[in-house]
Amino acid sequence: MGDETRERVKRVASNIGFRPNALARGLLSKRSFTIGLLTNDTYGRFTLPVMAGISEALVDHGVSVFLCAIEDDPALGQIHVEAMLDKQVDGIIATGKRLDRRLPVDLSNLPVPVVYAFTEGTPNSVTFRSDDAQGATLAVEWLLKSGRSRIVHITGPKEFFSVRERADAYSAAAGGDEPVMYGVWSESWGHEAIKQIWNRAGEKPDALFCGNDQIARGAVDALRERGVKVPEDVSVIGFDNWEIVAAQTRPPLTTVDMELKELGRQAGLTVLALAEGRPVEPGVRKLPCRLVVRQSCGGKTPRE
Repeated sequence: MGDETRERVKRVASNIGFRPNALARGLLSKRSFTIGLLTNDTYGRFTLPVMAGISEALVDHGVSVFLCAIEDDPALGQIHVEAMLDKQVDGIIATGKRLDRRLPVDLSNLPVPVVYAFTEGTPNSVTFRSDDAQGATLAVEWLLKSGRSRIVHITGPKEFFSVRERADAYSAAAGGDEPVMYGVWSESWGHEAIKQIWNRAGEKPDALFCGNDQIARGAVDALRERGVKVPEDVSVIGFDNWEIVAAQTRPPLTTVDMELKELGRQAGLTVLALAEGRPVEPGVRKLPCRLVVRQSCGGKTPRE
């Protein structure tokens, strides 16, 4: 078709409101140009940035994403998987709220490709996750370069894989024998941890590396109540870069960003490649984290 004819056809189609039939296109291409996103993170703390990355990666390819939240209900999960298959999705991305737990539904041996992002995958699958050890090392090294030397790590439950990985990286980077303080993912635990530290004898820390932003905000509040200045007396770094918490902490919180949007983007491009029949090596792909520096991390200017 010549360019002039093509433009005339497009102009007429626009004038009469014609839209191509997606179902007909699907019959011809044997693709639906849709991807299913399955999650048990019903709060959306981790899933929403992952989904934003997936959508951003696929929109230019004409692929839409639809989200199904299954909570932790195996029966509901199976219903959503069957619905996705009935809709002839080109692939499924599974995501969740922690790295060391699978979704409560079997996604092996499906007739469409499955990619895992921020959740545990099946053997020989393609899985994307943030590099927690690298993120923790970033935080501790920044504190050390800022002139801090007495760094305490306050974090979440030890049974979480990410907690153990961050704690091991903290210990290796800090080079000290200060015990890790394990607790729960809450501001109240951050507050309680400061109470325990300041009530015991001995030299007090000049820096805190916290396992998430909620713990960090609780710790900052507790320090303020004791007349300890952040960042002049104690620097504080969190983990997650949860904007609603980090940006509203006083002072605003320096924190490690897990780059979940980029993780979603990579997962989206990978499931698209698999749907198009391109070869993809199975395995776990760790994406680097990024340190977002705000006002809670003071001290000397880091040395190069």
